[in-house]
Amino acid sequence: MKTRITELFGIERPIIQGGMHYVGFAELAAAVSNAGGLGIITGLTQPSGKHLADEIRRAQAMTDKPIGVNLTFLPAVTPPDYPGYIDAIIGAGVKVVETAGNNPAKWLPRLQDAGIKVIHKCTSVRHALKAESIGCDAVSVDGFECGGHPGEDDVPNMILLPRAADELKIPFVASGGMADGRSLVAALAMGADGMNMGTRFIATQEAPVHPNVKQAILNASELDTRLVMRPLRNTERVLVNAGVERLLEKERALGEKIEFKDILPEVAGVYPKIMREGQMDAGAWSCGMVAGLIDDIPTVQELLDRIMAQAEAIIRQRLAGMLD
Repeated sequence: MKTRITELFGIERPIIQGGMHYVGFAELAAAVSNAGGLGIITGLTQPSGKHLADEIRRAQAMTDKPIGVNLTFLPAVTPPDYPGYIDAIIGAGVKVVETAGNNPAKWLPRLQDAGIKVIHKCTSVRHALKAESIGCDAVSVDGFECGGHPGEDDVPNMILLPRAADELKIPFVASGGMADGRSLVAALAMGADGMNMGTRFIATQEAPVHPNVKQAILNASELDTRLVMRPLRNTERVLVNAGVERLLEKERALGEKIEFKDILPEVAGVYPKIMREGQMDAGAWSCGMVAGLIDDIPTVQELLDRIMAQAEAIIRQRLAGMLD
């Protein structure tokens, strides 16, 4: 399939595996790229630029296709060594970076001078237009359904994607609620040039996470996510568990007085416990409503082959067949 996104990133299929904390390691990124999509290594999961360089090399040993790196720019008292991570990305010859979080403007010149294409994650049209204005090559438009941070506007993709298509000149992909060929065709119909999947890729054989995590996604319905940290204006969609219920109870009890320190036990250091050790009640971890559409754990190749076959059948048969 040929879209502006496949052309921009040099990939065969308009499917991107988004950055995911303690999920986006070399083996998953390489599997996605080998299957024709764009695999992405999560930069901040690696403790330093040197570790990231090692992880990129590990992925490059498994694929000769393009891979990307996610860099999330977060406000922090002691910020991560972003220059070190960028050095690692440039030094390894990576050609695609997915940015997220704060405005990436200060980092763009170094990346783009190195010939790197930048796609920025946005949860609103105004943020997407800002990303376009500062020179991002593409954006990922994340609807309210998405796992992780959906922003504070609560606009679902049925509205957000056509709005983005009306306003943007640069290519964009749909993120949030994406799972199969139906998702891809719907995203294309609403003006996107491809789709970004997160939760769906966790439930694959190559995803380097504990089996308990994959089983939790299979067991979940579309009703099993919750929004946490809304009072702190740092809203995150997570899969419900005992830790999340504790967090929500604190939010109810403390109301507007709640501070980040109050919920630290439920959000700090949770990802290694869940993703590596399978402690499913440890706390909050990002998961999309799309869990309701996931009922198997295929290989990445099987998943992408199935998505493309389903998308082609919908376009050529179902939709074309409706025209006189």
